Amino acid sequence: MTKKYILQHNRPDCIGCAACTAVAPDFWEMNDDGKSDIKNGKALDNGLQELEIDEKDFEINKETAESCPVDVIHIVEKETKKKII
Repeated sequence: MTKKYILQHNRPDCIGCAACTAVAPDFWEMNDDGKSDIKNGKALDNGLQELEIDEKDFEINKETAESCPVDVIHIVEKETKKKII
């Protein structure tokens, strides 16, 4: 069984630098309002976005989180809810 993770994006605090789209264009896209979005991400009522990802997609999204200059991208383990980054 592969591990599952939740990719999280604090969209309200996004500055639209597009680092995420440069690192992982399969997962990220720029929106017309100048902020990034998780492709196929679920928009939550508080403005955050989430997407379940598999273990195979962890590393590229970890790189994305590390590239974000305002620290609005996070990854948590789905089962334990432990924040990884």
